[in-house]
Amino acid sequence: MKFQVNRDVFSEAVSFAVKLLPQRTTLPILSGVLIQANADGLVLSSFDYEVSSQTEIQADVEEQGTVLVSGRLLAEIAGRLPNAPVRVATEESRISVSCGSASFTLLSMPVEEYPSIPEIGAQSGVVPAEEFAAAVAQVAVAASRDDVTPVITGVQLEVRENNLSLVATDRYRVAVRELDWDGGTVASEETVTALVPARTLQEVGKTFGHSGTISVSITSRDDRELIAFSAEKKTVTSLLIKGNFPPVRRLFPETVENYAVVNTAELIEATRRVALVLEREAALRYSFTTDGLTLEAIGSEQAQASESIDAILTGDDTVVSLKPQFLLDGLGAVHSEFVRVSFTKTENPNKPGPVLITSQSSREQAGADSYRYLLQPNLLLR
Repeated sequence: MKFQVNRDVFSEAVSFAVKLLPQRTTLPILSGVLIQANADGLVLSSFDYEVSSQTEIQADVEEQGTVLVSGRLLAEIAGRLPNAPVRVATEESRISVSCGSASFTLLSMPVEEYPSIPEIGAQSGVVPAEEFAAAVAQVAVAASRDDVTPVITGVQLEVRENNLSLVATDRYRVAVRELDWDGGTVASEETVTALVPARTLQEVGKTFGHSGTISVSITSRDDRELIAFSAEKKTVTSLLIKGNFPPVRRLFPETVENYAVVNTAELIEATRRVALVLEREAALRYSFTTDGLTLEAIGSEQAQASESIDAILTGDDTVVSLKPQFLLDGLGAVHSEFVRVSFTKTENPNKPGPVLITSQSSREQAGADSYRYLLQPNLLLR
């Protein structure tokens, strides 16, 4: 195998191929990147039995062939090469990489032992890339990071006709975002779901966020359910998480009559300031009245803090205690000048229900986007 390729194009392709590989693997061969040189250029692939990445780039190929090489090492080398064309050639079990006056020799790995890259089924639908990336960033923050319960470490994708919903929860909060979905001529009345690992989905959002549109394929083959995302000659596939995602949609109220409207930036800054005296995992006390909003932190014996900011309250005075970081996650995802903080009811009139965070375009006008963030400690355990 022998080819010459643009340094920046090659470096970006290798970086994409290795991005989703695990930092450590019990099978060293799964840390490799498969490079296939053919008449059309190069295909770079990686696969660890759960996630695969594949990209095609142009190159001047003198001799066609296939080679497997350590992915992260090649990515580090490619990212530091001088500004000149990259020449790659193989001789027996060695791979030479040269660029300008720099040259490297790497050992190849046995291609015949490498697993086959998953095949992608028919396209299920198309989503606007920028909107999808924004939706993933808004929702994935609420996914659990505790692998003890794998089913809530993912983001549930739910497809209904021309609508795609993203849902995530870690038991303490729930985030939901709706966006348009183009299923083409195939319109299904049934809801199609796919539970995708949050980390994988976040990388897809970052990588494909400026690609115009993203093609999505949800397939089931040989008892293996997987999802594929494709854009601009790049593809990422992921096995779906098995299990039943909790029915968190029922936690959202249909209507809320008691709510406050607050400037988003002011609430974020006040929360960060007052939370400085809190011990870890402690909650902040938020008192909403007709006079405004007061934040109070009862920290250790040495420190307390409080601050008052403007808020327009509709309904009854309400006091809630919230973990500041969880609230900040929701406020950071709202993307509007003002935020609506709604107070839901419980069977106990003295105990407030979950707090609902939604966007607010102005002091009087509710936001137009379809992002909702529900927050309360032990939300699913009540």
